[in-house]
Amino acid sequence: MAWDEWEQLKTRAAAGQQAHMQLNHVDGGGGTYGPYVLPGKTGDLKVGHQDLEKIGSAAHRLYNQLWDKARVATPTSDSAAGDLSQQGFALGAGLQHVSTRWEEQLKSLMDACAQISNHMQTTKAVHANDEHYIQRQMSSIDALDAGFDERVGAPGKKNSIYGEKDEKKE
Repeated sequence: MAWDEWEQLKTRAAAGQQAHMQLNHVDGGGGTYGPYVLPGKTGDLKVGHQDLEKIGSAAHRLYNQLWDKARVATPTSDSAAGDLSQQGFALGAGLQHVSTRWEEQLKSLMDACAQISNHMQTTKAVHANDEHYIQRQMSSIDALDAGFDERVGAPGKKNSIYGEKDEKKE
């Protein structure tokens, strides 16, 4: 903004006139608000078993890599910190502090990876059980509907699902 324009705005504000702001973009009502999208515009969230497996596997791999590679420095650092402290160097206490914090943060990260991996496995199992339950319920409803659905027989005729009336019983 140029200096002259700033001075004009200050003068208008002092005189009681409102300063106006112009935005470069305004949502025209299309439904998006920043990075978020209204749910009705894009459909339902769908997550397949393969997606859950990939997330769980990635978390498990990260956990294993942290176990194998990130823990290696701790015993060496602790040993070096002890040696430096025995020799009277203040650096030993600092190195011990860093090593302790590293171990705490590493454990926290590994716990998070384990929780994600376990949660994905549990979620996959729960959703599979839900799918099987829904399929069982729907198949039994289909069998019941066949008995009650008038559309099974021709219009005006008896539903053939019940069979023909036995003349001998009458």
